[in-house]
Amino acid sequence: MLHRKLYQFCCDGREVWVLLRDQQRWIERARVVDLEGDLVTLRYETDEDDEVCSWEEIVRLDSIGAITQKLSSVPRGNVEPLVSEDCPEAEQLPNPYRDVD
Repeated sequence: MLHRKLYQFCCDGREVWVLLRDQQRWIERARVVDLEGDLVTLRYETDEDDEVCSWEEIVRLDSIGAITQKLSSVPRGNVEPLVSEDCPEAEQLPNPYRDVD
C-alpha cells in the first residue's frame, strides 16, 4: 500500500513530509522523484545560514515511518475565501463575514 501511494506522489509531483523512522527526523516539503524496488529517492531543499541547499536522498521503504501531505490552506484573518463562479451554490462554503439581515 505504501509503495502504491509513493508511486502516486511520484507521478503527481506533490510535496510530502516524510518521517524517517530509523533517524527520527522529518524531511519537509520533499518530492518523490524515483521508486526502484525498495529504494525511494526524495528531493528537497533546506535553508541553512542564509543559503538554500538542495538535497537528494535515497531511503529504504521500510525506514519510512509516516508520510503526510498538505491538503489545503486558508488565510487567517478577515479575508473572504475565493469561490469559483462555476461551483454550484449547494457546494459553496457559507461566508460568515457577509451581512445578514
